[in-house]
Amino acid sequence: MSGVSEHVIVLDGDTLADREQIGNKGASVARMLGLGLPVPPAFALPIEECRRYHAAGGRLDDKVWAAVLEGVAELESRTGRRLGDPQAPLLVSVRSGAAVSMPGMMDTILNLGMTEAVREGLAALSGDAGFARSTHVRFCHEFGHTVLGADIDDPGDDATPDVVCAEIEEDTGEQVPGDPYDQLRAAIHAVFESWSSRRAIAYRKHWGIPQDGGTAVVVQAMVFGNLGERSGTGVLFTRDPLSGAPEPYGEWLPGGQGEDVVSGSHDPLPLEALREQMPEVHDELLAAAALLERTNGDVQDIEFTVEGGRLYLLQTRSAKRAPLAAVRTAVDLATEGAIEPAQAIARVSAEQLASVLAPRLARETADVAEVLVRGVAACPGVASGRVVADADAAEAAADAGEDVVLARPTTSPEDVSGMIAARAVVTERGGSTSHAAVVTRALGRPSVVGVGEGATGAWADREVTVDGSAGVVYAGRLATEEVGEDDVPGLAELVAWARELSPTAVVDEAEEVVDLDEAGLVLDPEDAPDAGAIAQRLAGAPAARGSVLATAEGARAVARSGVPAVVRLPGQHEAILLLRLAQEASRSEEER
Repeated sequence: MSGVSEHVIVLDGDTLADREQIGNKGASVARMLGLGLPVPPAFALPIEECRRYHAAGGRLDDKVWAAVLEGVAELESRTGRRLGDPQAPLLVSVRSGAAVSMPGMMDTILNLGMTEAVREGLAALSGDAGFARSTHVRFCHEFGHTVLGADIDDPGDDATPDVVCAEIEEDTGEQVPGDPYDQLRAAIHAVFESWSSRRAIAYRKHWGIPQDGGTAVVVQAMVFGNLGERSGTGVLFTRDPLSGAPEPYGEWLPGGQGEDVVSGSHDPLPLEALREQMPEVHDELLAAAALLERTNGDVQDIEFTVEGGRLYLLQTRSAKRAPLAAVRTAVDLATEGAIEPAQAIARVSAEQLASVLAPRLARETADVAEVLVRGVAACPGVASGRVVADADAAEAAADAGEDVVLARPTTSPEDVSGMIAARAVVTERGGSTSHAAVVTRALGRPSVVGVGEGATGAWADREVTVDGSAGVVYAGRLATEEVGEDDVPGLAELVAWARELSPTAVVDEAEEVVDLDEAGLVLDPEDAPDAGAIAQRLAGAPAARGSVLATAEGARAVARSGVPAVVRLPGQHEAILLLRLAQEASRSEEER
């Protein structure tokens, strides 16, 4: 990396990228450039600029804007194109990038720099007026929705920029700027503001991510997946994010741009379609994917674009994966020597382990149940509940203690709070790399996507069961059956490593035991356990028992106090207890 100034960092791959400084997205771009991979040039506004922006009441300092202009000049130098120049137009994407990946939670604006003159120039240069018009329409709609807050329908294939811009002005009273630099400034404001959006706050709260961090802004030269027959866009996972199987998994959308895939607005093709269409590009992509997984030591989620038969990588990040895949990939990577067993244990959460050990649909029940619809299995698991059609209804019902299933045409970042509240999610559109699929895998919510246009419309208030493993939605609440350790690939190995790494054993009984429930240190859903108080009570105890020991705080207290054994209560799973104990023992060792 090299800095234009303290306010803007040009991503060049020359030095090790710091995600705490420039965010996960910017760091991934810098790392890929450092590996010599094909990546469009980019620069980043550091996370600190987001903090300064909010501290200044939503104002971008003049010095920061001057640095942005220098960053644009650097992109122009590297591409031989200029922002706003019809003869050699530079278009850019403006993306968010926090230090911790928050897929789909913050704003992105593509094709920035489009104007009437640039559209005409792009048409002349490409020889494709339809491509230029479509790109202009995409920009106007996305800018209007994301930056100006316009509530308008997605434009059809025959839409024109003038019509879309007129709809935006009628809805918001504001115009899409005709000056590319005004567009850029407004887009940077929008990305910084999206850090404080309701959806982003809800996501951070759910995952325990600090609210006072901030997001970087990555400005990157555009490449076009919608330019001609040998262009397209896609998403590739280096391993299956549903099952964890060690084979590439992804989707390819000919003639599309990145947001077309992740938004769920289009139904992409399997990755094999790229191999059939452009085998040399497919092979180059898989080679790059293998290098990125090896370098990062984790399963990668890679966004790519092909323009005129040439591959470009836009970003890579550690893949959000279903709980079943989290277990298998952690064990496989450790077995392959890519990570240590302790790292494998750290990569699986107790919540993920609880999910894979949760009851599954009883086959004899499913065989005779009424199938409402079939779709793409997006996140494994089984859940039942009453169908609701919007995020607010899901939140309200869940707050009242009701199990609900969120069923929508597709999901967007605005639906995240409802997805967190719901027991399962179903969408009519989208594939296995859509917003709904990626977010539900991160949340561990069973989900089925792409069930068909209009399929969920008649389900309001109906009880359904969602089988995210099979991609099926059934009528009514169906019976389930227990899952054993042997039913989960890799779990036996993970538990064995946890048993070795934990200095505390998990037993079914002990002669002398401190019972925390009897001592009044019980698990209270309304109040977080006090690890210090628990550790104090356990000091010198030969064994401990209690509902609170199933929590992270309880395991932390056991690690602090050095209790030799934990007696498992009925309903407490040995694997989950051992995982927490091993994780806390490793954490305590690091702190020492």
